[in-house]
Amino acid sequence: MPIFSAPDGTELAYHVTGRGEPLLCLPGGPMRASAYLGDLGGLSRHRRLFLLDLRGTGDSAVPADPATYRCDRQVDDVEAFRAHLGLDRVDLLAHSAAGDLALRYAARYPDRVRTLTSVNGRARALGIDFTEEHRREAAARRGAEPWFAAAYDAYERIWAGSAADADWDSAAPFFYGRWDATAQAHAETEVEQTNEEAADLYASAGAFEPAVARAVVATLDARVLLLAGELDSGPLPRVAATVAELFPEGELIVQPAAGHYPWLDDPRRFTETVTAFLDRAR
Repeated sequence: MPIFSAPDGTELAYHVTGRGEPLLCLPGGPMRASAYLGDLGGLSRHRRLFLLDLRGTGDSAVPADPATYRCDRQVDDVEAFRAHLGLDRVDLLAHSAAGDLALRYAARYPDRVRTLTSVNGRARALGIDFTEEHRREAAARRGAEPWFAAAYDAYERIWAGSAADADWDSAAPFFYGRWDATAQAHAETEVEQTNEEAADLYASAGAFEPAVARAVVATLDARVLLLAGELDSGPLPRVAATVAELFPEGELIVQPAAGHYPWLDDPRRFTETVTAFLDRAR
């Protein structure tokens, strides 16, 4: 298992799979080990995936200072990762909460980004995020699902402030396009793969500077793909569209019938979409 040192000395691990040009992959959660990404639905057949375990997750070491879990404090970890791999510019893929980390990286190191693929990525770094109303809107579309009643009741309790594991477990189907055996097995790994202390600190006060980041990405010399699941709420496709519009070369692609993990819902469509985007950048 390869490792490298972050600027503060924390040892960070990463996992490599596949063949082809390198694609640096940042996991979401926030602060979930990269194992949940798998090989991104077979994307490893087209690209060599470098999957980073963020500090304190997976096989990476726990930092001496918990304050370094904050999103902006991890930007230089990504830069150290790039330098360790000896790449001048990178193709970067970020999922979910890692969208913020990728955006903060692009704002601080714009010349190092060749392409950015944000898969259902959050954009608090640009002052845009999903809301409870967005969650409800997306949830309402699943009313015909056999699991809907129990899942929606749990969702209501979560919106009211419940942090019970049982409620989050019951609401899990909303995050998948199909609540089949693959999705259920994937959902069962979330708790053990997530550093809850780090997750609580990831977006803490000071993590984002939207005005600064917007000014930089408005002139970013990189192609950007916002890939949104049609059934996802974080962000809704129309919200992802507003993010794409902030980039000179931003585009939105909505994957039909997909939730928060589109590489599980339709692996072939996901890999074809991402591969086509990356290949056009060459």
